[in-house]
Amino acid sequence: MELKPLQADVHVITDPHREEKNQYESEERDSLSQTISKMPCKRLNICEYETHKLVRIQSVRLGSLKWTFNGVILMFICIVMFWNKEYQEHDYVVSSVTAKVKGVAMTSLPDVGDIVWDVVDYSGPSQGKNSFFVVTNVIVTKNQRQGKCPEVPPYGKVCWTDKDCVKGFWDQNSHGVQTGACVKFDVTQKTCEVSTWCPIETKKKPPKPALLASAENFTVLIKNNIRFPNFNFIRRNILPEMTDSYLKHCQFNRRTDPWCPIFRLGDIVLEARENFSEMAVEGGVIGIQIKWDCNLDGFLRNCLPKYSFRRLDEKESNRTLYPGLNFRFARYQTEKVLSFKPAIMMMVIL
Repeated sequence: MELKPLQADVHVITDPHREEKNQYESEERDSLSQTISKMPCKRLNICEYETHKLVRIQSVRLGSLKWTFNGVILMFICIVMFWNKEYQEHDYVVSSVTAKVKGVAMTSLPDVGDIVWDVVDYSGPSQGKNSFFVVTNVIVTKNQRQGKCPEVPPYGKVCWTDKDCVKGFWDQNSHGVQTGACVKFDVTQKTCEVSTWCPIETKKKPPKPALLASAENFTVLIKNNIRFPNFNFIRRNILPEMTDSYLKHCQFNRRTDPWCPIFRLGDIVLEARENFSEMAVEGGVIGIQIKWDCNLDGFLRNCLPKYSFRRLDEKESNRTLYPGLNFRFARYQTEKVLSFKPAIMMMVIL
């Protein structure tokens, strides 16, 4: 059987507009390329995108080094977080403070005699919240009683006749209310008579050394109760492990007993870097700060008070008009018709 090849006619159909279309697309690409080349981002290489080739190396040494670096970085982050306690919730403390002073002293006042001072005598009236007072020096005007007497210069008005005095007048520098009479003060001058405690105090500078210098050995028990509301956590500076026998004999010491709540006044002033004997003459103000920085984590539980001391008032007499701390306080004692009244008490607030 004889096979004959088939013949087929092939007809090529050409597009007359094909060459024009290709030429148009070529010109459009050239135009776009020129436009991109003129853009600013082309010069700054921000219109380009590139990828990095990933190479995976099978090596125990390099793999170990990689995970070691990762572990060190993770450990550093954890240490910083735990060191700064960033994982914890913080709360402000609610606090109350009370103080109880103990000590007895005896002084010998000029023209008065020996006087025993106990807590009632040297504590004085309360003048502030969360504070206590201890008298360290006194200026006494003895045998005072209410009556009429000439005002003391320069506080009293110098006069010549009764017309120079106004009845019922009082100013901030006077010790009493004027009666309207001009009376003899001494052999050289007259002053307006006043109704006040007579005789009027005249001594202004406190005695040196201080009369109650032995107050240095007085002690004070400070009770501080705190509460963290968000955690319902209550604590006080008298710690649970402290017994009654321990509190009877302990005394605060920065090195040997830093948590004892009983403080010697001399040690308080010494902690504030002051001298008690010098400070007791004109008085002063000592601030006691109790800092509670508690960590309530179960495995790191720690909540103990830290005490710090500093002087708050200006101690230099030549740098202030009213150095130290002083105030007037009356103590009445009736003996027939006489009355005893300490006029000024120098005090130390601790």
